[in-house]
Order: sequence, then structure tokens, then C-alpha cells
Amino acid sequence: MEDPEEVDLHTPNAARMYDYYLGGKDNFASDRDAAEKALEFAPQIRLAARQNRAFMGRAVRYLAKAGVRQFLDVGTGLPTQSNVHEVAQDAAPDSRVVYVDNDPVVLAHGRAILGGAENVHIVHADLRSPKEILDSHEVRQRLDFDAPIAILLVAIVHFLQDDDDPESIVARFREALPAGGHLVLSHVCGEALPRSVPGVTEVYKHSTTPIVARSPDRIAGFFGDLELAEPGLVNVAQWRPDSEETRRIAEKYRRPYFLAGVGRKN
Repeated sequence: MEDPEEVDLHTPNAARMYDYYLGGKDNFASDRDAAEKALEFAPQIRLAARQNRAFMGRAVRYLAKAGVRQFLDVGTGLPTQSNVHEVAQDAAPDSRVVYVDNDPVVLAHGRAILGGAENVHIVHADLRSPKEILDSHEVRQRLDFDAPIAILLVAIVHFLQDDDDPESIVARFREALPAGGHLVLSHVCGEALPRSVPGVTEVYKHSTTPIVARSPDRIAGFFGDLELAEPGLVNVAQWRPDSEETRRIAEKYRRPYFLAGVGRKN
């Protein structure tokens, strides 16, 4: 993960590559070149990224309708359309959202765009330090962990290396949830596209943040004993599709690039 003190324009950056997949403009030549190389191995990445983003929006709307009014989005990435606070506050105007990222470009853009938004804040911290995030005065001042809260780890855990002990990191976030709290998580699945994943992984090895595709069993393990909302851990497009286009994509692409789910703590 990138040093927050310095923006490297020459090394591909995962957040900016993702922005490129989504059709954004907050990326540089190095990011675009690397993203195009990844697309050569797996052309469906662009669609998968957009469907992952759409999953996040559906999950937030689902939770807002269920009464959740607090959202902690860790590894938020560059602001784009349908950000968490926009979706949440559209469904429930009193929703509070805290974004967390350690990427200097994400932080700069986030603060510029979110500066005037009500009940929205962005915090500089690293996913690999869950205690620092959860104990942060900036987080605790804005979110009440004695009330229902959703922690979002959307398309971010696959940037944790096995040496980082991702299971322990995600468990720490899970443990922080109160009864009625939720974990929203999506992750690149290694078994879905066995011929494509090695090439994509090699491209990301030369970025600021290598990627680790994992098996469905390992991804399921991140939810621990949380109760998964229907339809469980599925392809992002299969998670409560709300349009004919999404249903068509879910039917056509049955082998998921991303697996996703929403777990509830009882």
C-alpha cells in the first residue's frame, strides 16, 4: 500500500487502475497502461469492477432500508458516482459515513469532493491496522459502535498479502460489530478464471499493491459466524440484482471474478 507522504506517478496504483476500469479520469498513464495489460488477460475486469460497484450500492440501500444509519467504508478508493454516502443518504438522509484510506490521491480527492458533505468524513489510516482505525478519535467521534453499523470491505481485502494475516485483520473488524451490525465484503475469486488470474496477478505485482485472488472457502471464512443475508456468498451481479441488465449479466457470467456477501452479527 502506497506511502501516504508521496504520490508516485510512475508506478501503477491499484486505486487509480480501478478508477480507469470504472471510466473515471483520476488516473495516469502508468495506471492506464497496467490496466490495459490486465484487461488483455481478463477482458471482463472492466465489467466486473462496475458490477462490484453496483453491488456496493445495492448492499448500502439494503442496509439503509433495514435501519442501519452508520457506515465505515475501509479502503474506499477514489470518489466516483454513487458513493456510499450518496446512496445511504438518499435512502436515509440522517446516515453517517466515515471513509478510510491511506492512498494520498484518494485522500486529496476525497477531501476536496466530500469537504462540504454533511455527516461525511474521510480518515487517513491503513486497512492493515484495524485497531488504529477502530480506536481512532475521528472514527469514534462520528460513529457509535453500540448501535447498528455496517463495515464495508469492498474489493480491498484481496490487496492484503497472506503474510499480512488477512483473516485476523477482518476478524478484528468483525469483532467490533455490535449486535445488528453488518460486514459487507467482496473479493477477487481465484478459482473462477484460472487461466486469467495468474496474468492479472503478475500485472499487479508491478503496481504499488499486489493482488491475491483467493478461493471461495477462504473468502467465505472472512464472514466467520456472521449470518449471511440471502442469497449468501455469490457473484456480485447475483447479489439481489435490481435491474434487467444486472440479472442478464448474472445469468451470463456464472463464474465470478468477484464474490460478495453481506453478513449480520446476531
